[in-house]
Amino acid sequence: MISHLHYISQGETPEKHLENIQNVCAAGADWVQLRLKNESFETVLKTAKAAKKICDEFQVKLIINDFPEVAKKVNADGVHLGKEDHCPLETRKLLGPDKIIGGTANTLQDCEVLCKKQVDYIGLGPFRFTATKKKLSPILGAEGYRKLLSSLHASGKAVPVIAIGGIVPEDLPVLAESGVHGVAISGWLTNHPQPEMIFREIQQQFSEKQL
Repeated sequence: MISHLHYISQGETPEKHLENIQNVCAAGADWVQLRLKNESFETVLKTAKAAKKICDEFQVKLIINDFPEVAKKVNADGVHLGKEDHCPLETRKLLGPDKIIGGTANTLQDCEVLCKKQVDYIGLGPFRFTATKKKLSPILGAEGYRKLLSSLHASGKAVPVIAIGGIVPEDLPVLAESGVHGVAISGWLTNHPQPEMIFREIQQQFSEKQL
């Protein structure tokens, strides 16, 4: 099952990523995406091994961003592929049928391509401006999600869509109503003094909105 809340790891160093992953797992996370940018393969692999130990301890799904080979080596639950990363079909051959493969999309065409390539979920955004991504695509907003999801469903596509990009607490009701399956959160969750409150709120907002 695809979670309603995807925590995207954050931190100035790999060690800080691990500390933040530990914190959100202890607070009740059930899905963590390790997202290390501008780091070597060896550093990502080492960090992923440590993240896997943490996630296993708390029975949390671990998804690796952009590195299918790392996901395979550490036996992660899956991988998330950016638009310019590996092909989902080739990644499926590498990881096998039981692993989760997600992909990034910004447009309806992106979503349709990912559906054809049989991804398990789509990370669609950005909802609004976010400093997490360096090359930001056009902002979607709630209305953009509604229109895009309506078109997707009309074409018979039913892949869970996860909203991403600068999401804050007051966005949850409108996003839940837009038809998205859940949200991906980085900074807000990392910096929240009581992250367990966020998990409860998101489960409440999205538990009745499952695809």
